[in-house]
Amino acid sequence: MKSAFLKGIKEGFKDFSNLIVLVVNTVLLSVVYFIGVGLTSIFAKIAKKSFLDIKKTERETYWKDLDLKDESIDKYYRQF
Repeated sequence: MKSAFLKGIKEGFKDFSNLIVLVVNTVLLSVVYFIGVGLTSIFAKIAKKSFLDIKKTERETYWKDLDLKDESIDKYYRQF
């Protein structure tokens, strides 16, 4: 009888801890997301910065032409 009671308490604490983990992780990840992504987005809009080089133009492609006069061909081969 004593072990069944302790087993019930143990299961209850497991369920409670899983609930706490769910709430804390959801809150922390939401805060980190909104601070990190949200503030970055706001500052980028204030500074009129575009992280993607996509402008609303009537181009057929977004590929960039190689400018070999300014950069050497080796830079294009070893990008990373």
